[in-house]
Amino acid sequence: MTADSAETLQITRTCPYAPPEQHLRFLREQPVTKVALPKGSEAWVAARYEDIRTILSDPRFTADRRHPNAPRLNGETGPGESPLPKMMLEMDPPEHGQARRAVIGEFTVRRMAALRPRIQQIVDEHLDAMLAGPRPVDLVRALALPVPSLVICELLGVPYDEHDFFQTHSAQLLNRTITPQERQHASLELAIYLDKLIRAKEEDPTDDLLGRQVIKQRETGTVDHGALLSLAFLLLLAGHETTANMISLGTYMLLRHPDALAALREDPSKTAGAVEELLRHFTIAEFAMMRVALEDVELGGTVIPAGEGVLMLANAGNRDPEVFADADTFDIERDARSHLAFGFGPHQCLGQSLARVELEIVFNSLFRRIPGLRLAVPAEQLEFKDDATVYGMHELPVTW
Repeated sequence: MTADSAETLQITRTCPYAPPEQHLRFLREQPVTKVALPKGSEAWVAARYEDIRTILSDPRFTADRRHPNAPRLNGETGPGESPLPKMMLEMDPPEHGQARRAVIGEFTVRRMAALRPRIQQIVDEHLDAMLAGPRPVDLVRALALPVPSLVICELLGVPYDEHDFFQTHSAQLLNRTITPQERQHASLELAIYLDKLIRAKEEDPTDDLLGRQVIKQRETGTVDHGALLSLAFLLLLAGHETTANMISLGTYMLLRHPDALAALREDPSKTAGAVEELLRHFTIAEFAMMRVALEDVELGGTVIPAGEGVLMLANAGNRDPEVFADADTFDIERDARSHLAFGFGPHQCLGQSLARVELEIVFNSLFRRIPGLRLAVPAEQLEFKDDATVYGMHELPVTW
C-alpha cells in the first residue's frame, strides 16, 4: 500500500456499543495494514487478537512514546515536550522492569483486598448523597468521577484538605476538548503540585504508596525524585478517567440488559465475571497501546518496517471471533478474562486489580442500594464522548 492510498483511520464510534465498523473490517480483511492518521502522519494498525499480543510482548518494538515516529492522534505531547520524566509505560527493558518491580508490591491482590473497606466507604458516602438529594442524578458527576478520584487520593496520600485542588486540576488535564497547549499547561500545573506533595513525603514519609516508595528508595540507596513524580502522574492518568468511564458505561450497559442485571442482583458473585465482560465489550482505552518497530517485523505475512509506528486496535482484538465466540454479544456468563482491555505482556496495566475491585464494589453497591435505578431520559438522547484516547459518557441521568 502506498502512502497516497492509505485509508484514514476512523477514531470515533458511531455506535455506543461497538467499535467503528472500519476497525472490525480491518479485523476481518486487513488485520495488519497501514493507515493515514487524522493529523496527517501515518502508522500501521493491528486488529487481530494474536497479533496484538505478539506486538505487546515482542522486544523488537519500543514502547517509547517520545520516539519521533510514535503514532500521535490528537496533538499529544511530542518528543522532548513533556514536563515530566519518562513514565513507566514509555520505558523498555531493562529500565521498565526495574521501575515496575519497585512498585508492583503496591498492587498485589492482597494489598487491593486491604483497600476494599475504604473503597466501600467512599462508594457508600456518594450513594448516601445521591439518595438524599434531588432526582434525576447525573451518575457521571455524582459517582463515576469522584469515586476513582478519591481512591487515587487515598492511594497516593493526598491530604484530605487538598482533594478539591487535586480533583479540579486532574479534571482539567483529562478534559480532551482543550488545546494541546492548554493540556501541556495543565500537565505542568499538576506536575508542580505532585512535586510539592512528594517533597513533603520525602521530608516526612507517610503510610501510603508514595510514602512507602520514599522509604524503599532510601533503604535501597536509589533515591529518585523524578521516578516518584512520573509514577504519581501515571497512576493519576491511568486510574482516574478509565475507571470513571467504565463505571458510567457499565451502569448504562446493565440498565440496557435487564436480564443480566437481574442475574447479578440474584447472585452478586457473578459481578466479577460481568466486570471482565464489560471491559472486553467496551475496551475504552482503545488507542492507548502504541509501539514503534526497532527492526523489520513480519506479522501474518505483512512486514512492519523498522522505525515505523503501530497502533493496536484492542477494541477489534476483543471482538476477534477466533478468541471470543459470538463476540458482538454482551454475555456476563462468558469467560472474558483474557481480554486486552488492560493490555498484555510486560506493560500490562499495573493497576488492573484496583480497577476490578472498584468496579465490583460500585456495581454491587449501586444496584443493591438503589434497586429501582433506571435511565432518566431515553437511551437515544444520551451523548457518548469519543476523543481518540478514551471512550466514555458525557453524562448519565438516572432516577429511581
